[in-house]
Amino acid sequence: MPSSQLPLTDCLETAVTAAHAAAAILQAHAHRRADLVISTKQLNDLVSQADHEAEEAILDILRERTPSLGIVAEESGGEPAGKASWYIDPLDGTTNFLHGLPHYAVSIALVAHPGAHVTGEHMVDRDTPVIAVIYDPVREELFTAMHGVGAWVNNTRIRCSNTPVLAESVLATGFPFRDFSFEDQYNPMLRQAMHSTRGVRRMGSAALDLAWVACGRFDGYWEMGLAPWDVAAGTLLVREAGGVCEDMHHTRPWPHNGALYAANAHIAPQLNNLIQAHL
Repeated sequence: MPSSQLPLTDCLETAVTAAHAAAAILQAHAHRRADLVISTKQLNDLVSQADHEAEEAILDILRERTPSLGIVAEESGGEPAGKASWYIDPLDGTTNFLHGLPHYAVSIALVAHPGAHVTGEHMVDRDTPVIAVIYDPVREELFTAMHGVGAWVNNTRIRCSNTPVLAESVLATGFPFRDFSFEDQYNPMLRQAMHSTRGVRRMGSAALDLAWVACGRFDGYWEMGLAPWDVAAGTLLVREAGGVCEDMHHTRPWPHNGALYAANAHIAPQLNNLIQAHL
């Protein structure tokens, strides 16, 4: 086995263990939300005691089991390092969580760096998400994916929808909420989507929006102004479920800059065209 070989099965098992540990903390706090200590990082960007404790639980497991891999986490930061790096969002949908809206998740992804072997002799030549875990503790749905192998929810293989055209699709999106610098680009996209699809939904968790594209509940999704840990796991889930998930500006190998679109393979070009008209 090459020294650059990533043990993907072990990494997936580690990520699942970490996600369950974090979710147990979140659910304990969910029953006593009024007692949470909450602070504001910036406009409409909240962080709670639950975020911090869930992230620490994840970090403890990842550092113990995969000490040579880099870590980039929402609350504690970090830098990519080694042959691959973990991207961690301990609570995607914090505002939902704090307001008692039962739609939030733990998101953990492993991104391989150039030169890493991911399957057999296959070596990646650019940063590539290779492991994804998104856990919805309210519905007890565990979304997982492995590069080149597939995507699942619990023990069931998932695929993107077969909706053939944008006019028959239901899309998800996220409104500008923290950074409003792209509002003039986003608003016409939303207006056109409202008039050219069956409907647009705004649920408040990018990780679950992507997971729901992967399992066919949404036909497509787009959003701007996200962070890499919001989208790393969901990117792989959609791709392994037969869909398209790309940087909106088509300049990066995965949507590291937080402006992305995702969809089944049929409507992805149509959604991309809609977006490009307003960038």
